[in-house]
Amino acid sequence: MSEQPTDQPVGTLETVHTFDDGPMPTGVSVSRTGRIFVNFPKWGDEVACTVGEIRDGKVVPYPDVDWNSPRDDADPEALVSVQSIVVDPADRLWILDTGSPMFQPTRHGGPKLVCVDLETDQVVRTIVFDQDVALPTTYLNDVRFDLRRNAAFITDSSDQGPNGLIVVDLHTGEAWRRLHDHPSTKAVEPVGMLPMVEGKPFFERPKDGPPQPVRMGSDGIAIAADGSRIYYCALVSRRWHSVSAEALFDRGLSDADVSATVVDEGDKGGASDGLETDDRGRLYLTDWEHNAVLRRLPDGTMETLAHDPRLLWPDTMSVADGYLYVTANQLHRQAKYQNDEDRRRYPYSLFRIPIDAGPINLR
Repeated sequence: MSEQPTDQPVGTLETVHTFDDGPMPTGVSVSRTGRIFVNFPKWGDEVACTVGEIRDGKVVPYPDVDWNSPRDDADPEALVSVQSIVVDPADRLWILDTGSPMFQPTRHGGPKLVCVDLETDQVVRTIVFDQDVALPTTYLNDVRFDLRRNAAFITDSSDQGPNGLIVVDLHTGEAWRRLHDHPSTKAVEPVGMLPMVEGKPFFERPKDGPPQPVRMGSDGIAIAADGSRIYYCALVSRRWHSVSAEALFDRGLSDADVSATVVDEGDKGGASDGLETDDRGRLYLTDWEHNAVLRRLPDGTMETLAHDPRLLWPDTMSVADGYLYVTANQLHRQAKYQNDEDRRRYPYSLFRIPIDAGPINLR
């Protein structure tokens, strides 16, 4: 009897690092000199350090142990629970601290943006968000930078309150909300989409009680290679949107004026967590429904860059030195989605895929 046909992988996944014990990673970012940074939000695992650097095959606290030892959830001088880390075009590491372990309500001092000089490994800037920007319900998810504007753009993916984008003037440290609870930032209601992962509807599944829809909103974010537009997507949606970066950064515009620049970028073919861009103008989208990473070319063509059974919940991406790095962390196998049974299995993985491109350089 001949061998039965099976689903075939697409693309080339190279394992960079396996996390054989400890907490699940979400973010990854790679510096211009090849240093690899990762982060671990506090979602129930024991987290020794919420930000680390991979050195000689091991994760070490970054920038040091003290910065990873907060006094409480509102400590402005330490990292509370980090969801994302991004190396900017000036080769500085920015750390996005949710200030929200276990998705608890935030307090002033917790939600912040921390900048580390990679030449000295010292924190050189901390921007603490006011409570009308980082709301008690806010979950700071991911961030992108345009240093020509001295701007940072952040997603608020809250599953308990308003979603939207947060804009930061890096020159003054001021921040403000845009697209506050705009429909494009919201998770799709269950009647509009049945999210699937590993052949099973993706819902919160408590031990007692019926399944509940996952309501994580604006999550992934990317900036066009020319800095003109900000792309974003809700965690539970197969569509994605973009908005004018200039409009977001112009505080003189009304919310209606900003909203008028929103474009529906169409159906991605799957639900995404992370977004990214390369210097050839191509956009990358993780696809957690299909264990895949997708890519949109400048002419609008969508293609599959990688499809592999090991890409169990591809989360965050980083472009560096001709590769796309991506974490796979089995997020959907957490107990909250599996009737209180943790079905994750070690190792979690960091992969990279050759793309013959580098990071965008808006500076």
